Amino acid sequence: MPSAERMTHVDDASTAPHRPAEGGAPARWTVAAIEALFALPFTELMHRAQETHRAHHAPNTVQLSTLLSIKTGGCSEDCGYCPQSKRHEAGVDDEPLLDLGAVTAAARAAKAQGATRFCMGAAWRGPRDRDLAAVLDMVREVKALGLETCATLGMLKDGQAERLKDAGLDYYNHNLDTAPEFYGDVVTTRDYEDRLDTLDRVRGAGINVCCGGIVGMGESRRERAGLIGQLANMDPYPESVPINHLVQVEGTPLHLRLGGESAIDAFEFVRTVAAARITMPTAMVRLSAGRRELGEAVQALCFLAGANSVFYGDKLLTTGNPDVEADRALFAKLGLATGA
Repeated sequence: MPSAERMTHVDDASTAPHRPAEGGAPARWTVAAIEALFALPFTELMHRAQETHRAHHAPNTVQLSTLLSIKTGGCSEDCGYCPQSKRHEAGVDDEPLLDLGAVTAAARAAKAQGATRFCMGAAWRGPRDRDLAAVLDMVREVKALGLETCATLGMLKDGQAERLKDAGLDYYNHNLDTAPEFYGDVVTTRDYEDRLDTLDRVRGAGINVCCGGIVGMGESRRERAGLIGQLANMDPYPESVPINHLVQVEGTPLHLRLGGESAIDAFEFVRTVAAARITMPTAMVRLSAGRRELGEAVQALCFLAGANSVFYGDKLLTTGNPDVEADRALFAKLGLATGA
């Protein structure tokens, strides 16, 4: 089974990746090398990101995905950013799993608005078998509409990824969130190895991996570089890489810790996107949570830095997102076409 490789930190200040080993093994990126990317003059970093992007992707096309919360609230995990944890006082109720008709109707609406991928998210530590059976029906129905299917259901047990694959799941999302050394400051109810084990199961079942993280949680630049390195050194790296800008929700531990003030500069966020593009050239790099807070100008810089996918619609699970008309207006201003 392919493995989400565990990264070894090496103090190498070069901005070039390690040379591939004999036999076609992937290039390795050290944390120091990625930090050196972050430290480049902004215009130089953007130029390198654009060169990489244009070598592998249509330069003016953005892929649209829609995310639906099929099971909201009541999660037993303690992720410090998440209002859906039952451990936090964030005002999110524990709701039942949506029925098949509601999910199918939402998928039809997403397709009519231009989305090509439909993602279903459930606030679970991991799916129980009876819950998974209902999700499998959702995957089949969404797939039948001609949409790519994606799910984020928490940690998977042996055999569950294979069942999702058989139902027609194209992508499974399971984010690393941050670098290993910062992870314990954000989540204590599961460890990094748990996340990597689920990603191994997804790869082993032949499902495409959607895996990224959240920045602006109080991490250092080195820890942001560590996150990018963990992703870039997977074998293979994820096909889809969501980059989230922390949305601080009142009642969550990170809102209490950070006091509602952004913990990352806008240009540093753009640098993170550029580093993801350079280190994972063929991946779809997706602007995810926090787009509304970034504003149009910073989003435009992110597209220039190599982002070529967005979540599209008025809500991401429980937080707001730019509405469809606002996105269409922005794409028109930038001359961006939408496509797969």
